[in-house]
Amino acid sequence: MTASACRWKSAGGGEEAGAACLAFLEQVGIEVDWLDGKGDTQLLDGLAIIEGRLLVDPEVEIWPGDILHEGGHIAVADPEIRPSLGPIEPDPTDEMMAIAWSFAAARQCGLELKNLFHEGGYRGDSKKLQTSFATGHYIGAPMLGYYGMTADLQTALAQGTVSFPNMIRWIR
Repeated sequence: MTASACRWKSAGGGEEAGAACLAFLEQVGIEVDWLDGKGDTQLLDGLAIIEGRLLVDPEVEIWPGDILHEGGHIAVADPEIRPSLGPIEPDPTDEMMAIAWSFAAARQCGLELKNLFHEGGYRGDSKKLQTSFATGHYIGAPMLGYYGMTADLQTALAQGTVSFPNMIRWIR
């Protein structure tokens, strides 16, 4: 899959941001493939999670940050169910973990907060999420810590490891 074969929202960073996000997901081991349109249930326009893979519809213009968020759902899933994951069922805890994970991933990709938490998503809470993460109020990060994917500052200092938004590991 290549970024140039996809359609990207320019307000979300365009093809350059899309390429960075796709490369990052590949680097951490999240499989991204084409959505074949044969009845796959899409989470967001142009994206679906089927059998633990993120599928992209090349005909639909997507936000680069959305592939990080949906990749976050795959990354934080219970390893035992990850291979059969999808479509995603609404779960507030998983959603918060995917939000925190996508923030940490966006930093690795050079994606700005306004491009990750964009106006086109997050049920009208994009500004609230931008403010929260910009001021160090990391919604969902404690659950990532619970699963050993990151640590809060106090724990990181005591254990000599990195603290959020840095990650100890990207996949649960």
